[in-house]
Amino acid sequence: MTLPQLSFDTGRDPRWVALCARDRASDGRFVYSVKTTGVYCRPSCAARRPRPENVRFHATPDDAERAGFRACLRCHPRREPATRQAVRFAIGESSLGLVLVAESDAGLRAVLFGDEAGKLVHDLQSRLPTAALAVDAGGVQAALEAVVDCVEAPHLALDRPLDLQGTPFQTKVWRALRRVPAGTTVSYGELARRLGVPGSARAVAAACAANPLAVVVPCHRVVAADGSLSGYRWGVGRKRTLLQREARA
Repeated sequence: MTLPQLSFDTGRDPRWVALCARDRASDGRFVYSVKTTGVYCRPSCAARRPRPENVRFHATPDDAERAGFRACLRCHPRREPATRQAVRFAIGESSLGLVLVAESDAGLRAVLFGDEAGKLVHDLQSRLPTAALAVDAGGVQAALEAVVDCVEAPHLALDRPLDLQGTPFQTKVWRALRRVPAGTTVSYGELARRLGVPGSARAVAAACAANPLAVVVPCHRVVAADGSLSGYRWGVGRKRTLLQREARA
């Protein structure tokens, strides 16, 4: 059955937002049809964006076909989308602001700092665009508490499995960061040399910036060549506080 048309215009429908963003995470949740072409598509279809007044939304491909539309030959909406990784997340408070912790069946997937819950969720969505995200405060509570403990005492080791996903070079850098002892720092250049890629300080810095696991993968322990604090994805103020806490431990 075709989803009922809402009282407000298509342009204000959340499904229209997903269509405009070509949101792969929405594939499998609905399809849309275009009355001027007679075709229906998945939300991530790369075809030219239709005019909103020509769009209808349907719960399934069968619903769209019963309404008289045919499947797009570009995005093949009848094909099952690739299985999406289930990721549960919750947001808690710490002395450094809000902390979002996300966990898959394989382990911790993300630890993000922020000041606004909405922006944290958006950050998670942008980092994991193909994951099936779900708020699960109860299921993630133990992980959240363990992460907050590490924020308050960053010299403590986190004894939880990690689900590190990135390029081979990124994961190599992240694992090397886990070997930098608390209370010490390392420069981007020195870390590159330890990895056997001298002259790749910029690439190491980029991998640090892409780190999805704040504190757990301690990219805050990487500093500039002169020992000064350089950039930090979650703010230099947080980086300074974490290093000060480790130095006092």
